Amino acid sequence: MEKKERFADKIRRYRKWKPWVELKELLVIAIGCAPFAIVVNRLLIPHAIVGGGLAGVCEILYFATDGLIPVWASNLVINVALLIAAIKLVSWQFVRRTVYGVLCLTLWFKIIPISEVAEITDPFMAVILGGLFAGVGLGIVLLNNGSTGGTDITAMILSRYVHLPLGRAMLACNILIISGAYFLPEVHSIEKVLFGLCYTFMSSTAVDWVMTRVRQSVQFFIFSSEYHEIARAIMTQIPRGVTILDGHGGYTGKDIKVITVIARKNESTRIFRLVRAIDPNAFVSETQTIGVFGQGFDSIKEK
Repeated sequence: MEKKERFADKIRRYRKWKPWVELKELLVIAIGCAPFAIVVNRLLIPHAIVGGGLAGVCEILYFATDGLIPVWASNLVINVALLIAAIKLVSWQFVRRTVYGVLCLTLWFKIIPISEVAEITDPFMAVILGGLFAGVGLGIVLLNNGSTGGTDITAMILSRYVHLPLGRAMLACNILIISGAYFLPEVHSIEKVLFGLCYTFMSSTAVDWVMTRVRQSVQFFIFSSEYHEIARAIMTQIPRGVTILDGHGGYTGKDIKVITVIARKNESTRIFRLVRAIDPNAFVSETQTIGVFGQGFDSIKEK
């Protein structure tokens, strides 16, 4: 009984930092939405270039109605509709963070005025720099477990019923949106469609660059006499599955339990904090893995 109380006390200490971490994440998500809104309102719309994603749909509605339907309004309404449609496919945490991200992005779209003349006059440089700028902002949002909705939700619905991988579903949505903009009088140009595809490629590349350390997986070996408590805490707080191995010290000659766990890179800080809260003297080894498939990671596929 005493051991259980000690474990509960350590978990309570670990949880103390959590509200502050979540508050920081929410603040960074709000800031990360700003570059994306700036690029759409100050670069893409002035050049009549439609990018991918839900923002592209909002641009199409803006151009089709001569500005009667503002980007911020369509972004809010369509995202609400998509969330209602996908409510059974996503977790409550995803819904909560997505609603917050959508509200932040909508607010930025509303605050930042649409420029009549683009900040960067050369359209090619606008899509290159704008794609990088917007991609970094979206990457920061994703890095902090946020989402701006849009094609993220659409891709989830498509991958559920059409059996497409998430990445391909998002790519298909983006190509359809950008190609559809060709029929608008303001965009009726193959060159502008190509600019839109170029912008999407650059922003996706920037997102991947920012998200590299998150998408990487890491493997932990944790040596501690408090192995049982640490294992329980990882399974309940991260949550990730753990395996407990039997070890034998070559120098000490003593038997010891070794915890091994595979997690995402962005979860490593939480694991370190948790281990430190339970056993500050634990010996921890962290290594990067080339690929992890199945059970909470990527789908098993042929190389």
